[in-house]
Amino acid sequence: MYRILLVEDDQDIRELICSYFTRKEQGVFEVDAAADGQKGWEKAYENHYDLLLLDVMLPGQDGFSICREIRKSSDVPIMFITARASERDILNGYALGCDDYVVKPFPLPVLYQKANALIKRSKGLVRSKIFTMGSLSLNPNNGMVVSDEQEVKLTAREYGILKVLLENKGRVISREQLLDMVWGYNSGTDERVLDTHIRNLRKALGTNGKLIRTVIRRGYKIEE
Repeated sequence: MYRILLVEDDQDIRELICSYFTRKEQGVFEVDAAADGQKGWEKAYENHYDLLLLDVMLPGQDGFSICREIRKSSDVPIMFITARASERDILNGYALGCDDYVVKPFPLPVLYQKANALIKRSKGLVRSKIFTMGSLSLNPNNGMVVSDEQEVKLTAREYGILKVLLENKGRVISREQLLDMVWGYNSGTDERVLDTHIRNLRKALGTNGKLIRTVIRRGYKIEE
């Protein structure tokens, strides 16, 4: 049995999710619920859960704050379920360490499948996709980067940058987005620091460094 903590102040949504999850496959999920942020934080701190479902706008303590505190000591899967749909809020959620961000309203079957997939992935029952481009590959399952058949040692920041770019092949990622995703939301890091890491990453990748393109006044992308 997997244990889920649901922190949601809307009683109707809270009851619908609890009922759906416990009835969908009896005996698979046990859902513990809290109606405010403070109670949710206390439950998360005092008990073991396999997944946290957090609303953002909560009385007492908001979901972002709960996620920030939990990530100081735990890598339990966290999914935000919220009406806050701006790009800024979504980037903030991922920068704080959430694993998924679902905007209300959402179909219960979709939420259920996302939750099920997150739990299985965290238990090692599902392996993450290996990102490849030509002779360059990044394996999120073991953190290994290979370029031209040679393992490449990267710093945590360089690895984070490369992973974001490979997850968004051919798409321009702005400097602000990279700073948000890799350094953390509103980190205050100077963009010149990012440019330095990009230069070091290109050098570490050897001939594959040329795959990382600078798009003037827009950001970076990776493409063949």
